[in-house]
Amino acid sequence: MNRSKILGLAALGAAAIAVSACSSIREPRGYIVDVTLLQSVQPGIDNEQSVIGTLGRPTFESQYGQKTFYYVSSTTGRRPFVRPRIREHSVLAVKFDQGGNVVSADFSGMDKVVYLSPDGDATPTLGKERTFLEDLFGNIGAVGAPGVGGAGGPG
Repeated sequence: MNRSKILGLAALGAAAIAVSACSSIREPRGYIVDVTLLQSVQPGIDNEQSVIGTLGRPTFESQYGQKTFYYVSSTTGRRPFVRPRIREHSVLAVKFDQGGNVVSADFSGMDKVVYLSPDGDATPTLGKERTFLEDLFGNIGAVGAPGVGGAGGPG
């Protein structure tokens, strides 16, 4: 082989490596979905223990209201030096009754994802905007006043 062919092949190889470095990286996150196992959860038949035995521990559980197991799965795609974006997202919500039996198993996807756009670096809140001096001197006279529960109160 002559020198120009070797340089041409080296340049072609370097270009291929450069192009492959810019390809999208797929990263699965959370629960890994197995459709067969998801379809095996049956309302009225399964209970908490059988769901845990079939699907494993949930990603998280409800803290209030009706007991619900949530299995969350996401696949993100990103290019080098760019923030990842969600490509696929799914949530399986398994609801239980008071006896621990499955009432329903609802599956949702990207249609329920909400994208939020923060407004700058400040979070708007309800109430009055106070200045630094109002924060600093705002409690003068209120601390220890009778009826407020301070040192001047009954006791």
